[in-house]
Amino acid sequence: MSWELGTIRVLFVIIISAASVHLHPFGYSKLQSMALGLALGLFFVFFEMRLERASLKRLMGAAFGSILGILGALMISHLLSLTAIDRAVNSFFQVTLLLLMAYVGLVLGANKGDLLNLGALGGLFSAEKPVRKHFKILDTSVIIDGRIADVCDTSFIDGTLIVPQFVLRELQLVADSSDPLKRNRGRRGLDILQRMQKMSNITVQIVEEDFPQLREVDLKLIELARAYEGKIVTNDFNLNKVAQLQGVPVLNINDLANALKPVVLPGEVMRVFILKEGKEYNQGVAYLDDGTMVVVDNAKKMISKTIDISVTSVLQTTAGKMIFGKYDERRAMVEAVHQ
Repeated sequence: MSWELGTIRVLFVIIISAASVHLHPFGYSKLQSMALGLALGLFFVFFEMRLERASLKRLMGAAFGSILGILGALMISHLLSLTAIDRAVNSFFQVTLLLLMAYVGLVLGANKGDLLNLGALGGLFSAEKPVRKHFKILDTSVIIDGRIADVCDTSFIDGTLIVPQFVLRELQLVADSSDPLKRNRGRRGLDILQRMQKMSNITVQIVEEDFPQLREVDLKLIELARAYEGKIVTNDFNLNKVAQLQGVPVLNINDLANALKPVVLPGEVMRVFILKEGKEYNQGVAYLDDGTMVVVDNAKKMISKTIDISVTSVLQTTAGKMIFGKYDERRAMVEAVHQ
C-alpha cells in the first residue's frame, strides 16, 4: 500500500503545480507560479502525513476547538466594528484575532481531544473502544536472522510490525553487496519480509518516517520507537544496550531463544549425537536442536554416534547456554549386554 499512497501524493503535487501554472495567481510568471504550486503541494502532503498519525478523538477535538475559536473571534470583531477605531487598524485587529483564536482553539481542542467520549454520541461511534495499538519496530539484523517470522507464525507477537524505509534501504544495500555472503544474507532478509507480509495473523506496515539529522540507523530506530511509543525488535547486542539506556523497550530474539532452551540439571541423562572432537583431551561435542552446545568427556571415540550421557554442569554465558556431560563407557557396555 505504501507505493500506491506515494503515487497519489506525487500526482497531487503535480496537479497543484499544473493548476498554479495555468491560473498564475498574483500576476506571477509561469516559473514563479510553478514554484508556488510545488511549495503548496509539498506542504499539504507533509500536513497530511502528520495528520495520518492523529487519532479520531484528537481530530474532532481540533475541529470543535477551532470552530469555537472562530465564533468567538467573529463576535469580538463585530464589537470592534462598532468602535471608532481606524478602518485599516480595525481590519488588522480582526484578521489577527481570527487567526489567533482559530489557532488556540485548534491546539487546545487537539490536546483535550482524548477526553472525548465518542461512544456517547451513538451511531458510528457507539461501538468504539479505547484500543491501544502495540507497535513493534524491526531492525535489519532481526529481519535477516529470520527467526522473527517463525515467532510471528505462532501468533506469539501481536500488534503492528513497523519496517521503516531506512531499514529497507540498508537491507537492499546488503542484498546488492559484492560479497556473496552478505548478498545472500540480504536476499534472505527480503524473502523473510515478504513471507511475513503474507501472514494473515499479523500486520506489516512500511513507514516513511526518517530522521535526516541522525546518521546512525540505530539512533533512527530509537527515535522512531519513541514517536510510535513502540518496542524495538532486534538481536543486535549494541542496539539492545543503547535503547535500554535511553529508556526505549526492546524485544531481543536471542533472549527469547535462551529463555526457551530446555532446562537440564546435573545428574540427568541426555541422548545426543556426537558431531566432532572437542578442544580438550578425549572430548566430543554435540548440539541440541536449538543450537545449544554440549561438551562431553570421554566421547572422542563416539564421533558420528548417538549416545546417552550424564549431565555434569550447565554454564550460562552471554552467547547462550553450554551443557557439560560425561560418557560412561563401562555403563554403556553393561546396558548393551543386558539388552
